[in-house]
Amino acid sequence: MHKKNQPPPAVSVIIPAYNRADMLQEAVDSVLAQTFTDFELIVVDDGSTDHTPEILAAYGDRIIHLTTVDRRGVSAARNAGIERSSGGLVAFLDSDDLWLPGKLACQVEFFASRPEALICQTEETWIRNHVRVNPKNHHRKASGMIYDRSLDLCLISPSAVMMKRDLFHRVGTFDEDLPACEDYDLWLRVTCRFPVYLIDTPMIVKRGGHQDQLSREPGLDRYRIRAICKMLGGGLLTEPQRRASVDVLKHKCGIFAAGCIKRDRLEEARWYAGLVDRYASLSLEYFKERKA
Repeated sequence: MHKKNQPPPAVSVIIPAYNRADMLQEAVDSVLAQTFTDFELIVVDDGSTDHTPEILAAYGDRIIHLTTVDRRGVSAARNAGIERSSGGLVAFLDSDDLWLPGKLACQVEFFASRPEALICQTEETWIRNHVRVNPKNHHRKASGMIYDRSLDLCLISPSAVMMKRDLFHRVGTFDEDLPACEDYDLWLRVTCRFPVYLIDTPMIVKRGGHQDQLSREPGLDRYRIRAICKMLGGGLLTEPQRRASVDVLKHKCGIFAAGCIKRDRLEEARWYAGLVDRYASLSLEYFKERKA
C-alpha cells in the first residue's frame, strides 16, 4: 500500500460508507489484501451514527479516513474522495461489495496495455441474501460504445470500474442533487462519448438483498428520467443517441405516469406524460444548431 511522503500512488481507491459497520470491514480488508500495492485507500464516512468511526480508526494510517458532519449522500461522499485523491487512476468500491485480490493488478495491467482507454470495468459475481445468482441476459455487460444499452438500466457497477483521473475533467463528477441513480447519470455522460472496456473476468463480489440498499427504494425511475433529460438538454448527443434517449424517456415516463395515476397523483402523471414532447423538441433544436 502507498506510504506517506512518497510520490502520488498509481491508484486511488474510494469507499463511501454510511451505517455499514457490519459489512464495511470486509470491504476495506479486501482492498488491503490486493496483490497490487501502489494505491491509497480513502474511506469517506458520510455521517454514520453506528460504530463505523471506531472500525475505521482501528486501521490507523493504512487508510485515509474522511468524515462529513452531516449525511450528504453517496454522490457527495464519492466526490469528496475524488477531491482528496492523488492517483492517476481512480477506483470505487461500495461498502457492501468485495474485491478479489487481483482486481487492481488486473485493471492496472489493462491500462498499461491500452493507453488510449479512459475507463474499464471487470465482470462480477452476484450474491443475493448469501446465495449466488446469475444475472439475466439484459443485465449482461458489454464492451465498447454502450450508451444505447446503458439507457434502459445501469450496466456499469461502481465497484467494478477503474478510470483515469482525466475522465472526470471531461465529463464531471457525481451529481450531488441526485439522491439515487447518481452512477447511472455519470455513466450516461461517459458512455455517450467514450468506450467502456470490459475485462471479462469476475473480480468483484457484488452483495445485495439487504434492506438499506439504495436500489431497493421505490420510484427510482424518476431519477433516471432526470438523468436522461439532462442528456437531451446537454447538446452532447449524436442524432442516433438522441433518438434512443427519447425512446427510453417515453417508455420510462409512461410507466411512471401510470404509477402516479394508480396512486391518484394525477397532476404529477400529467407532468411526466408531457415531458417527452418537451424534451424531444428541445433536444432536436440543439441538434439542428450543432449541424448548422
